[in-house]
Parts: sequence; structure tokens; C-alpha cells
Amino acid sequence: MAVPGQKPKPHIQAVREGTFRPDRNSEGARFAPEIPTEPDWSELLPGDSAEDVRDKAADVWARTIPALVVSAGLTDPQRETAIEYCVTVARLWQAERELSRTGLVVETERGNVKSPWVTIAHQYRSHFRSLVGELGLSPASATRVTPPESGDDDGDIFD
Repeated sequence: MAVPGQKPKPHIQAVREGTFRPDRNSEGARFAPEIPTEPDWSELLPGDSAEDVRDKAADVWARTIPALVVSAGLTDPQRETAIEYCVTVARLWQAERELSRTGLVVETERGNVKSPWVTIAHQYRSHFRSLVGELGLSPASATRVTPPESGDDDGDIFD
């Protein structure tokens, strides 16, 4: 059963904001500040037919993960959530492409039915929304994320 009320802030965010109270907040898990390593997309998404999905996932990784490291302090032990986000975006993109090609309704032996890609797109879109909230990638969820303090003044941590 879900706990009512707002999601608690991560410990480090409460500390950064100066709102941490030991009687109300738990310290939670702490991870070493390691930059997440990009997975081998061909191992994760094997097969010749998945080449465009691999390319899209790699593109999403390149555009999103550096920003999450800076804005939310994403670390290597948390990379599975980031990988899941990249795969979800790539699969949603694949489903939308297939819907554009085949249409919302397909003809079968029993007549016209809703395309299976509609269901797939809906499920990936739902998962996408939950991951966007977890990672602070929507405008509303981004307001709840406080950037980590960094001693790196040039802002380019990936060199």
C-alpha cells in the first residue's frame, strides 16, 4: 500500500537545502561520486533488428546522462535507472514509428483491431512518465532536484 503525502526528498538534497532534520529524515544510501559508464548497447539490445533502437538509446544517453550527473548528482551505482530510461525512450520511439507505418488499426483474420503497437506505446509511455519523475527530467520534477555542490568551476566534468 502506498504511503500518503509527498515523496520524501533524498537525504543529500535535504542537506544541501539546509532542511535536514535527523528526527524526520533518514540518511539513506550514499554513493561514491562516479560518473556512470555507458553500457554496451549491442550486448543489452542484441540482434540486427535492434540497431535503430541501440542508436536511439545511445543518443538519449549522450544527451541526458551528462546533464543528470551535473543537475542531480547521478552516480555509477544508480546507472541502471538511467539505462532503463534510455531503453524506454528508444522503445517508445520504436513503437511510435511502427504506429506511423502501420496505423492505429490493423486488419486481421477477424477484422479490424487495434494495433498491438498502441498497447506497447501506452505501456512504455507510462513507464517513461514514472522514470522522468524519478530522474527529475520533467519541468515539475526538476524543481524538486537541487544540484550537488561541485568544486569543478569549468562545468565540464566529462573531459
